[in-house]
Amino acid sequence: MPLNIVFIFILIVLFAAPPLGLAQADEPSCHYTTYRWSTFAKSAVDVHSVRHPYAELQPTEIDPATGCTVCEEDQIEISLPGLAPFRVCKRIKIQVWAALNQVLAAGAEIDSVVGYRVGMTKGAVDDRGNRTQFSNHAFGVALDINERHNGLYDHCPTFGPGCRLLRGGKWDPGQIGSLTPDHPIVRALDNVGLKWGGQIEGLQKDFMHFSPSGY
Repeated sequence: MPLNIVFIFILIVLFAAPPLGLAQADEPSCHYTTYRWSTFAKSAVDVHSVRHPYAELQPTEIDPATGCTVCEEDQIEISLPGLAPFRVCKRIKIQVWAALNQVLAAGAEIDSVVGYRVGMTKGAVDDRGNRTQFSNHAFGVALDINERHNGLYDHCPTFGPGCRLLRGGKWDPGQIGSLTPDHPIVRALDNVGLKWGGQIEGLQKDFMHFSPSGY
């Protein structure tokens, strides 16, 4: 092969190949900090950070209903008048922003919104008493609204004196800030696919909570 052709071939190889380590450095990554909920200690345990290439996401790190992930890279911040900023999955950001802006403009009382937070707080319990599945909050597809007026209760197939308050404030459908089936916030979020936890079946009622399933 003539020397000039060899030289041209070498130049093509050198300029076509990325610098050493560049392909790995430019590969999209996923990172988040998480924990497990201990049913024995009734608190968060095993708090740790995770980072790996986005291409190595496990099925457990992806919400099958929406495609949202536990990665911070998939979350986006929402700022609303008078409220601390909160994050949700970027796939539902426009719907959530529009729904809450609508009810705020109509005079609805919102004093707090919590969205994305990563933790294994549901599912089966392992041999150490720790939950093994990510919650809907971990994917950025759940909201807790007005927690101090809308508690999470168990022993509560239907709401009554036997229900036990686990977290948040006492729910009273007659008080300002408490949510009800016909409340504008409940209706607005239902219209964008987020069901209210005050109407879920089972032994819990989560009056502050909204997600695609209500759980």
